[in-house]
Amino acid sequence: MTRGVSIWLDVLRALATLVVVLSHWAYPRFTDSKYIFLRDWNVGSDAVIVFFVISGCVIAYAADRDAEPGRFAFNRLTRLWSVMLPALVLTLIFDAIGSRHDPAAYPPMFFQPLPIDEFLLRGLSFSNEWGLFGRLRLGSNGPLWSLSYEAAYYFLFGVAFFLRGSIRLSVLALGMMVFGLDILLLMPAWLFGVGFWHWLKSEGPVRVPCAMGVAFAVLGPLAYIACQLSGVPEVLSSATAAALNVDDARFVLGFSDEFIWNAMIGVFTACHLMGVSVIFTGQGARFRLLNWIAGASFSIYVVHYPALQLLNTFIPEIPGRDIFLLFGSLAVGFLFASVFERPIGKIRRKIKLLWQSSVAANVRDQ
Repeated sequence: MTRGVSIWLDVLRALATLVVVLSHWAYPRFTDSKYIFLRDWNVGSDAVIVFFVISGCVIAYAADRDAEPGRFAFNRLTRLWSVMLPALVLTLIFDAIGSRHDPAAYPPMFFQPLPIDEFLLRGLSFSNEWGLFGRLRLGSNGPLWSLSYEAAYYFLFGVAFFLRGSIRLSVLALGMMVFGLDILLLMPAWLFGVGFWHWLKSEGPVRVPCAMGVAFAVLGPLAYIACQLSGVPEVLSSATAAALNVDDARFVLGFSDEFIWNAMIGVFTACHLMGVSVIFTGQGARFRLLNWIAGASFSIYVVHYPALQLLNTFIPEIPGRDIFLLFGSLAVGFLFASVFERPIGKIRRKIKLLWQSSVAANVRDQ
């Protein structure tokens, strides 16, 4: 993967994170209805699909790099748990403080209190959206739904990539039964990212004229905007609800209620990335600030919502309140990243050392 493509993935990751935060910040209970157009456009959910495409590309690249199932599993689990565990603890603390200070700010639709053991078990297993166990919300931290989807995709991809024969088919079938239909409905967008990586690996960009690359890079965003302006998401959502004989497909499919539109976003995003990869064939320059921002995107995503909830209960109606809410939640994310996300290399080394020490101690005891 060239540095130019890597930089652009950082750009998209940073932009998608900001869009998700803005989308949640625009809820009327946080900022009245001043920014309701962001909710009407549903750009937050669309940005999550962009994350899925990027994730598919990065995970496919990581599988090739890791080469071994054990190393792949270790890197994926440490990446997830090193951020998820402290994020869950922070959510518990923020929710406890906020809900006691102002219970009305935590309505049932946006807050599901759970016993601590169930909260941590479902969060750390990423099973909060898996069909076999039933869907639930982890306290106020609604955005964690997408991590449940991502973890399932990591598992299914790892099984398909590293296993062979009947064992692969059996484990894939078992995994799909556990994860359920809702999870699988959004997987095509993630797989478009996998396809994009394999196209990169096969040196696809060098076979495409630069003019065509520019056209593809522009076509993806333009197609998305054109569909939004023409009401395509609403038409597809209504058709899905009608096919299921319900008023709102979310009652049946949860966060996968717009799976057709989400697959289209996956196509638009992959198309855009293909064009960008043709344009940025060189290594490109380093942009440390951009890399620093993108390096906190995971942390911002997993903690911004409980931070918004808490800040909303304590910040009074003062001039600039909306700005305090927005930048306060972002600041919590950046601070969180400096402690838990950025040192992932050190965390992995410490875990390996502890494991090696444990193995050596067991050998001595024998």
